Amino acid sequence: MKAFEWMVGKFSIDMGIDLGTANTLVCIPNEGIVLNEPSVVAVRKGTNEVLLDGDAVGLAAKEMLGKTPGNIQAIRPLKNGVIADFEITEKMLRYFIRKVHNRTFMVRPRVVIAIPSGITAVERRAVINSAERAGARKVYLVAEPMAAGIGAGLPVADPLASMIVDIGGGTTEVAVMSLFGLVHCESIRIAGDEMDEAIVNYMRRNYNLLIGDQTAERIKIAIGSAAPLEKELEMEVAGRDMMIGLPRRTVVSSVEIREALLEPVMSIVGAIRATLEHTPPELAADLVHQGITMAGGGSLLRGVDKVIEQEVQLPVRTAADPLSCVARGTGEFLNQLDVYSRVLDTAEDAA
Repeated sequence: MKAFEWMVGKFSIDMGIDLGTANTLVCIPNEGIVLNEPSVVAVRKGTNEVLLDGDAVGLAAKEMLGKTPGNIQAIRPLKNGVIADFEITEKMLRYFIRKVHNRTFMVRPRVVIAIPSGITAVERRAVINSAERAGARKVYLVAEPMAAGIGAGLPVADPLASMIVDIGGGTTEVAVMSLFGLVHCESIRIAGDEMDEAIVNYMRRNYNLLIGDQTAERIKIAIGSAAPLEKELEMEVAGRDMMIGLPRRTVVSSVEIREALLEPVMSIVGAIRATLEHTPPELAADLVHQGITMAGGGSLLRGVDKVIEQEVQLPVRTAADPLSCVARGTGEFLNQLDVYSRVLDTAEDAA
C-alpha cells in the first residue's frame, strides 16, 4: 500500500490552497497561482448533486448566484472562513484538485490549506476530512495570517515583529508574528461579506430598494471607500422597490457608501487596536519602523489604509497583489515542507 501511495504521489502535483469564503486560490510551487475561482457550487435543490456533471463549480456557479430557478441552488459552502456544508466543500475541493491535474485518476497530492487562526478544533478537523475525502494523501494546515505574511514577503522567521492585516471575504485576520510564530492574533468574522451586507441594509433603509449581494459587491468595488476621495464618485443602482414591488433604479454616491461601510471598517480597526495592545513592548517598538502590511481583497477598499494609519499612528502599506498573498504563502510552505512541517498542523495533530 505504501509503495502504491508513493507511486501515485509521484504522479500528483502538490498544491497550496487558500480556501476562502469568497474565492479559492490554488498555488503550485515554482508555477505560482494556477487557479482562482469563486467558492460557489451549483446543485439540484433538495439534493447535493452538482450540476453539469460535477462541473458547476467556481466561475460557472457564481454566475448563477441569486438568479437560479426554483430547482437549482447556488451554494457558498464556506461561511465566515469555516465549512458550513461539509459534503459540498468536499465536492468543490475534488473539482479544483481534478482541474489542476487535468485528470481524474492517479491523483493523490499533498496539500497545504490556509485556515482562519480563530477556528475551533472541530472546524479544523472538518477541513482535513474534506481535503482527504477529496483526494489529498496528506493534509497540512497553516494559519492564514502566517501564510499571508510569508506571501507578502515579511521576515516572519526573524526575531523581529511583523504585522499583517488580512481582510478576506468571511474573516479579517490580524496578527503580530515573530520567530515563525503568532505572538498575538485576532480573528473577527467581519470582512468583505459584512461590507456587502452593510450596503444592502443601507439601500433598504435609505432608499427602500432591495438589492442582491452581487450588486452590493459591485457597488463596493466601483465607488466604495473608507476615507474621503479627492473626487467623489456616483453610480446607478437597480433593484426592487420595497413599497410597490417593481424594479427601480437610483443613483448613489461614494459619500453614502462610505457611511454604510463605517461600522465594519471601524470593527477592523478595533481588532488591530486589540492586537497592538497585546503585543509585548520590544515587538511593539519594532512595529514603529516595520509598520502594518495589508493583504486580502478587503485591503483594496479605497482609503482603508489611510483610516488605519490615522487611527493607530503606524505606517501602513498594502502588499503587492494582496488577493494572492495567502495562496502564495501556502506555495512557499510546500517549497520548504521539510523545514516548515514542524509548524504545520496535520491530520495526526487534529485527531
